[in-house]
Amino acid sequence: MSIAKPIEPPRPSAPPPAVSTALKHVALLVETSGSYGRGLLRGIAKYNCAHGNWSTYFRPHGLADAPPKWLSQWRGDGLLVRIETKAVADLIARLKVPTVNLRGTIPNLPFPYVSVDNAELAKLAFQHFLDRGLKHFALCNRPRGRNKAMDERGDRFERLAKQAGYSCNIFIATSVDMDWEDEQEQMVKWIRALPKPVGIMAGNDERGLQVLDACRRCGASVPHEVAVLGVDNDESLCDLAIPPMSSIDVNAEGIGYEAASLLDQMMNGKRVRSTSIKIPPRGVVTRRSTDIIASEDEDVNRAVRYIREQACHGLRVVDVFNFLAMSRASLHDRMKKITGLTVHQEIQRVRMARAKELLVMSPMTIKQIARESGFASVQYMTRVFRAATGETPAQYRRQRAK
Repeated sequence: MSIAKPIEPPRPSAPPPAVSTALKHVALLVETSGSYGRGLLRGIAKYNCAHGNWSTYFRPHGLADAPPKWLSQWRGDGLLVRIETKAVADLIARLKVPTVNLRGTIPNLPFPYVSVDNAELAKLAFQHFLDRGLKHFALCNRPRGRNKAMDERGDRFERLAKQAGYSCNIFIATSVDMDWEDEQEQMVKWIRALPKPVGIMAGNDERGLQVLDACRRCGASVPHEVAVLGVDNDESLCDLAIPPMSSIDVNAEGIGYEAASLLDQMMNGKRVRSTSIKIPPRGVVTRRSTDIIASEDEDVNRAVRYIREQACHGLRVVDVFNFLAMSRASLHDRMKKITGLTVHQEIQRVRMARAKELLVMSPMTIKQIARESGFASVQYMTRVFRAATGETPAQYRRQRAK
C-alpha cells in the first residue's frame, strides 16, 4: 500500500513575476474544531478580502499537535498562529518570520499577542447576573494553569463579586485528570451546596454545558435556582444545552481581523514590540439559562418583565405604574432596593443593551438602531450612550464590529 506524501505548503522559491510582487505568502496555524478558531479565520478572511493581497496556506492542525513538518521549511512572509506548545514556539522563533500569536497559553513569547479583553468579559458576566437581581455568585473554570485566558477571566469575576460585597464560590475538582462521570458527580455535590438563586459563570461553553448537565442530574431548576452563563457563544453547544445556554460573544472575528491587520503592518516593515492587544467582547447573547428575575417581590418581578418586553416600544415610566396599578413612590423604593435601579434607569438599561446588540450584530444605520431601541432620536441615544460608556454609538460599533 502506498502512502501519500504530505502536501508541502506553497512557498516562493524564486522571485515572483513582476505582476505579483505585492503578493504576501501567509500561513495559518489555527484549529477549526471550535467556534473560536473558526471565528478567527472568518476575521482573517474578512481582512484579506478588504485590505490584504495574500496567498494563504492552511491545513487542519490541532492545538496540541507536534509542529507540522512543513513549518521548519516555511519561507513565506508571515504567520498567524495559535501557539499551544513550547516546541511550536521555539520553531517559529527560529524562522524569524513576522508572526502574530492568537493564544496565550505560554507566557513571555517574543511575538505580539491578540486576544479578547478578559477584564471586560468578566465585567459583562457579573453585570449580567446583577441585572437579574442575583446576589450569590459562583465560578466553574478548568483546573488552574490549564488555560491562561480562563484563569484571567475567572480571577476578575471573583474580584468583582468581592468588591461588590458578595462571595464567589469556586468549583475545584479533586483531580486534574478526572473522567467525565467522576467530575460530574463532584459538580452535582457542589451545585447542591450552593446558596440559591445563584449565577454561575462558566469559563467557556464546554464548561457551561457540563454545569447544565450537572444541574439536570441533581434536579436544580435552571434558571430559577441556578443561572448559567458560558463564554464563546458556540451556537452548537449553546443549543445542545438544556435549557439553551446564554453565552458571551467574545468577538473572535474582530480578534482575527485585528491580528491580520497587525501582521500586514509587520510584513510591510513596521517594527512591533512583543505586546498584548485586547479586543472587547461583543456582548451577552441571552438564552433561557439566564432568563430570570431573582426577587421575592412579585410586583417588582412583574415590573421588570414588563419593562424588558416594552422598553424598546416607546414605554414611559408612567406606563409601568399604570400597568401595575401602583403608586410611583411604592414601586420606586422597592425597585431601587431590589435591583439598584429606578424604573427610568431600568428602561434606559434595556434600551442601551438592545442598542449595543444591534450596533455589533446588524448592518442597521445608527438612526434605525435608535428607533429600534426605543430612543426618541439619534441625538438622545448618543447623549445617553456617551454618559454610560464614554463612547458614541459610532465609536462603539467601530471598536467591536470589524
